[in-house]
Amino acid sequence: MFILKIVHQQRSLEKEFNIMEPLQVIKQRFEIIGNDIHLNRALEKAIRVAPTDISVLVTGESGVGKESIPKIIHHLSHRKHAKYIAINCGAIPEGTIDSELFGHEKGSFTGASTTRKGYFEVADGGTIFLDEVGELPLTTQVRLLRVLENGEFIKVGSSQVQKTNIRIVAATNLNMQHAINNGKFREDLYYRLSTIEIHLPPLRDRLGDIHLLFRKFAADFAQKYKMPTVRLTENAIKVLENYNFPGNIRQLRNIAEQISVVEEKREITAEKLLQYLPSKGSNLPSVIEHKNSNDNFANERDIMYKILFDMRNDINDLKKLTLDLMESGDTNKVQEDNKNLIKKIYKEEPVFNQQDENQVEVVRINERYDNDKDDSYEFAETIDADESLSIQEKEIELIKKSLERNNGKRKLASKELGISERTLYRKIKQYNL
Repeated sequence: MFILKIVHQQRSLEKEFNIMEPLQVIKQRFEIIGNDIHLNRALEKAIRVAPTDISVLVTGESGVGKESIPKIIHHLSHRKHAKYIAINCGAIPEGTIDSELFGHEKGSFTGASTTRKGYFEVADGGTIFLDEVGELPLTTQVRLLRVLENGEFIKVGSSQVQKTNIRIVAATNLNMQHAINNGKFREDLYYRLSTIEIHLPPLRDRLGDIHLLFRKFAADFAQKYKMPTVRLTENAIKVLENYNFPGNIRQLRNIAEQISVVEEKREITAEKLLQYLPSKGSNLPSVIEHKNSNDNFANERDIMYKILFDMRNDINDLKKLTLDLMESGDTNKVQEDNKNLIKKIYKEEPVFNQQDENQVEVVRINERYDNDKDDSYEFAETIDADESLSIQEKEIELIKKSLERNNGKRKLASKELGISERTLYRKIKQYNL
């Protein structure tokens, strides 16, 4: 009798905690499709940890089905008869999230006309699922850490400490180590949440499950919209399995729904399927590489250097031509391309001849060229001037000239200078032009 009693108690515990419940039964109950080894490993870990009160962190890309894990954990635990509340932390404004989670007292802030219970008080004895936990503000993270450590919290506007017996399951699609290094998530809270970490693989790593999922979605939408089920050709199946699926299961479900509704033919070829698969980078979020704020200034500086170096080369060419002309006294020796160079660049423009570090010889050339008569040039007198060659002054001078040439129209001036209109506005304000 004693042995039978022990066996009966053991079976009761197994029934209570569903420890011996087959994995396939769990998949059917929670409508999880797939036989990938990584998926099965994640589900087995969830089943194993469910009877305990250990905090769990579910990780994985957006759209992989992370919300299924906390449901499994809750319904296989001794808390299954208590409340289960799922909260999207990224959808609650930062100013009200403390009130939503922990409650508030009447008059604690503008609009708090009554005392309100928070989710941690309402779900006492049950399970709270914190989706997108990486989006929590740092002040809220401190409050959450206290709940995890000793089950205590304080309402907004109150000084009374309250107790709660609650299990927390969190999920995130962020790189938590990266968030910790950037100071956006507390390291101590991360280690409290991730006592057990369950990672769900992306759909592109579950090649054998992709077609199974598509068939399930296609059958569901055929029943929903009362139409025959679509099916894929062999080539279409290969195309589907080779696609990257950045949106994971959520994206696959949307594609199956679009094809079920839009296409008249129920057999989908590879060519037709490709029309529903977005090309890489189109209409999808992308990771933007962080750029240094000084990059714009560096680009502008490079442009100015290039302009000044080009001007110096042209000036040296003209100087050489001018000296040859003055020494020979024969204008016929000036080649036609050199004449065109003078006509194009040096119409009333200053020419700089750097003789030493402190002096600049400025020669203004007044061109008097007549094709019908003889070639002749008249040179003005040479002027010595102590002129600064700083990049900033040249930049100011170029901006002023461009604005004068374009009658103060900044859009045209920015286009001529090769910089953005916004950058030109900033330069005008910077130099008080």
